[in-house]
Amino acid sequence: SRSRIQSLISQGQLQRLEDGELRTITEPSYSVKPDEEYQLRIPAPEPATPVPQSIPLNVVYEDDDLIVIDKTANMVVHPAAGNPDGTLVNALLYHCGDSLSGIGGELRPGIVHRLDKETSGLMLAAKNDLAHRGLAGQFAEHSIVRAYLAVVAGGPILIKGRIEDMIGRHPKQRKKMAVVEKNGKRAVTHYAVQKIWKAGVRPVASLVECRLETGRTHQVRVHMAHYGHALIGDPLYASRIRFPKNTVPETITNTLNEFPRQALHATRLGFLHPISGKRFTFSSELPNDMGQLVSCLDEVLGA
Repeated sequence: SRSRIQSLISQGQLQRLEDGELRTITEPSYSVKPDEEYQLRIPAPEPATPVPQSIPLNVVYEDDDLIVIDKTANMVVHPAAGNPDGTLVNALLYHCGDSLSGIGGELRPGIVHRLDKETSGLMLAAKNDLAHRGLAGQFAEHSIVRAYLAVVAGGPILIKGRIEDMIGRHPKQRKKMAVVEKNGKRAVTHYAVQKIWKAGVRPVASLVECRLETGRTHQVRVHMAHYGHALIGDPLYASRIRFPKNTVPETITNTLNEFPRQALHATRLGFLHPISGKRFTFSSELPNDMGQLVSCLDEVLGA
């Protein structure tokens, strides 16, 4: 990246060939001229070393090979530049401790799938290489059952359906994903409407179960938004919901527009144990914030 190259220059890693000798350049703003030759040294990357941290986890199941947790919203999965600690990985390192036997030569949990920071629900991690390979293979074969509950704007015309559209990076907004015609990856979402809340005959919002056949970045959020049913509270793919005056109670409009995160919860997870071969299926109820949202819609609009 541009910032990485600027940092390397400031560290003295850039040299210019001058009269047969190399002269170190330390100013990122240094002006270059035609036909000059430069050499940029890129040091070996420093190993990431997440530290164990005592962070509460809702453990649904655990054995010697894997762990299933019910992740809360507002928890990042992996340490990164903006979130160097306080992540799920830090919490798992502390919780699992000596039961981790290493993934790829490192003493760490094997994260085989991810949830966005603000998405809550069931997640699976491996404790050793053999379990990690087995679970990763199931994800690659799309044989793991993953179902989500989402509260979306409006109501799909069909109660059940299958969405198959390629998903790739948004051509203009690089933080977003989008349905694309080329340079994307195949993405398949099966959905089933559980409830529709209406004001008169007009659908205001719906509770939808989405089952993933593939696992692309932001898949549920992108697919639902592409067909006009963005997730309530989604900061990337949903704009403020507007209804004609006197159509929808103001309390509902405010509740929907003020929901603080994408209303998305990983509610069901099913897989074969990578060591024993036993079938496991786990379920998770809606968390308090989404449960209160559904209750409010029930109370004011009925279902």
